[in-house]
Amino acid sequence: MMALPVPDSVDDTLALLTTQGYVGDRALATVLFLALRLGRPLFLEGEAGVGKTEIAKVLASGLGRRLIRLQCYEGLDTAAAVYEWNYPRQMLEIRRAEASGSPPPDLFSDTFLIRRPLLQALDSDPAGPPVLLIDELDRTDEPFEAYLLEVLSEFQITIPETGPVRAARPPIVILTSNRTREIHDALKRRCFYHWLDYPDFARELAIISARRPDIPPDLARQVVAFVQKLRTMELFKAPGVAETLDWASTLVELNQTELTAATVESTLGVVLKYQDDIARLMGDESARLLMQIRADLSRAAP
Repeated sequence: MMALPVPDSVDDTLALLTTQGYVGDRALATVLFLALRLGRPLFLEGEAGVGKTEIAKVLASGLGRRLIRLQCYEGLDTAAAVYEWNYPRQMLEIRRAEASGSPPPDLFSDTFLIRRPLLQALDSDPAGPPVLLIDELDRTDEPFEAYLLEVLSEFQITIPETGPVRAARPPIVILTSNRTREIHDALKRRCFYHWLDYPDFARELAIISARRPDIPPDLARQVVAFVQKLRTMELFKAPGVAETLDWASTLVELNQTELTAATVESTLGVVLKYQDDIARLMGDESARLLMQIRADLSRAAP
C-alpha cells in the first residue's frame, strides 16, 4: 500500500472519511485535520459503538499507513503495552556462551528486545508514521495513564537498560474512551479532544446506506427510526451505530423489506445486549414502537 500525505484542508479530510465509507460531520473533520497537521494526538470520547475505533482504521486505510492497535484492559502493564526482554532466550544464550567458552552476549541488545505496540509505533516505517490506536483507555489503571505522558509528550520511551527511544517522525495517535471513568487532565492536555455522539436520523441513515447499499430504502428508514426511538428509552445499554449496522445486515440476510412486530422480536438480540432490555421490548411494547415510527415516518414523508 502506498503512503499518502495528510489532507491539506478540512474539506480534504472530510473527503478522505467519505471515500473510506465513514460518514462524519464537519466538526469531526476539523479536529482530525488539525490533529494530523499539527502532530497532536486525538482523544475521542463517546458511547460504545458510535465509531471511535473506526476512525483510526479509516485513517490507516485512507493514508496507506500501518495500523498498530493497543487494546486496553484493567491491569495493562509495560510488558504487554511497551516492551519486554526475551528472558528465556537470554538464558539460552548465556548457557551457550558458558558451554563454548565464548564471551557473554550483550543481553540488552535489540536481539532480545520484544517490541509491543507503543514501542513499535516509534519505529521508522518506509510507508510513513503508523496510526497508533490506543483503544478504550478508560479500561486501564491510572498508573498506565501516567506512563503515557512521556510517550504523548515527547514521542519517546525510556528503556532503563538502553536509554531513550525517540520516534524520528511521530505516529498518528488516536485514543478512545467510553467514559466509564474520567481520564486525568494531564493526559487530556496533550491531546486534541472530540466527543462523538450518537448520529441524528439523517446521518445514521447515510451510514446505513454507505455500508449496506443493498438494504431497501424503506427498511433502512424504519431501522434507523426504531433504533433512534430505543435510544430515548431508559435502557441498560442503548444501541450504538454498530448495532444499527448489524441489525440492518441481519434483516437483509433474512430477505426483509420492512419491519414487522414478529421480525423485531426475533432479532432484538442483535440490537440489544441485555436480557432486561430485550424483555422490556417484547410483546406489546415493540408493536407500539413500530406503529409509532411508521406514523412518524409517514408524517415526515414529502
